[in-house]
Amino acid sequence: MAKSAGAPRGGSGWEKSPPELVRWFEAITSGIDGIERRQMFGYPAAFANGYMFTGLHQTNWVIRLPGDAFAELQSLGGRPFEPMAGRPMSGFLAFPPELVDGGAPALGPWLERALDYVRSLPPKESGRKSR
Repeated sequence: MAKSAGAPRGGSGWEKSPPELVRWFEAITSGIDGIERRQMFGYPAAFANGYMFTGLHQTNWVIRLPGDAFAELQSLGGRPFEPMAGRPMSGFLAFPPELVDGGAPALGPWLERALDYVRSLPPKESGRKSR
């Protein structure tokens, strides 16, 4: 059963991520120490050092990668992530469905690379205001 589908889509009227994809995302990211899980664009996402390194958007699982890993994933079918048509998020790709379908063994090394990358960046100041 496919957990991700096709090219990333953008625009208004976003659809919810499939429940099985959300459960899969939560199961895989819950095993990663030192991250914060919260919503981004109304979808589950994982953050470290103040930066989102992976998340869901509609039927897509997206990941932030440095240049070399970005090019490698793109060569395997990763597609630019555009939450709004024509406005790609720099450094982010949507996993090809085959990788998502491969589960933790296929995604784990990519998530580690993304996490290592955001942890290497200067800590990001939170733009959130305390309530």
